[in-house]
Amino acid sequence: MVPPNPASEPGKPTRASRVAAELRAEIVRGSLRPGMKLNLDNLRERLGVSLSPLREAISRLIAEGLVEVEDQRGFRVARISRENLAEVVEMRADMEGLALGLSIERGDLDWESRVLSTLHTLQRMGREPGTTRALEKREAAHAAFHTALVSGCGRPALMRLCDTFYDLNSRYMNLLIPDPGERWRDRDDHGPIAEAAVGRKKGLAVELLRQHIDETGTDLARRLADAGQALTT
Repeated sequence: MVPPNPASEPGKPTRASRVAAELRAEIVRGSLRPGMKLNLDNLRERLGVSLSPLREAISRLIAEGLVEVEDQRGFRVARISRENLAEVVEMRADMEGLALGLSIERGDLDWESRVLSTLHTLQRMGREPGTTRALEKREAAHAAFHTALVSGCGRPALMRLCDTFYDLNSRYMNLLIPDPGERWRDRDDHGPIAEAAVGRKKGLAVELLRQHIDETGTDLARRLADAGQALTT
């Protein structure tokens, strides 16, 4: 699930922004598979837009690492690899850790309220029956919680980086753990992160967050190795 991004593209979104959001969601969900060629004419017709906003949208996705350019051959959905996964996990931990530390230093009562309210929603979602709709809501709640953690940092550019690496990490989650029920099984480590954050225990909160991200990355790396070439071509 692509997380909400309050720090970027304020105001009414442009047509290119809407196209980028739709394609981003399809790539992150795995609907557009790694290495898939992007036919601009087909996309233009399916999305109901002209070539100009479509090209602008694809340029944004290239910058985010979700689309690749092939010289004289057009565009493809970015491939995945063990090396890329390791980089994504490391960068996500670094960016979210930095942003959380700044949020703990600078965040006000509104920031604390966002952290606690999104945690409450996430925990409630975890108690709902495992229907497809409930699992989609839990994915959205998880994204909102991580966004809330970093939302007090006061650095919009840093928040955009957090969003980008969250999306890249989520893409691996969706590709390697296609069963949403399995993705959200036995994940109860968000409470201690939130408690340390609002308690202004910066070192502990950042350590717990990094551990949370790293453990997910280790599991994904194992699954990617087991998948072999099936997803990496």
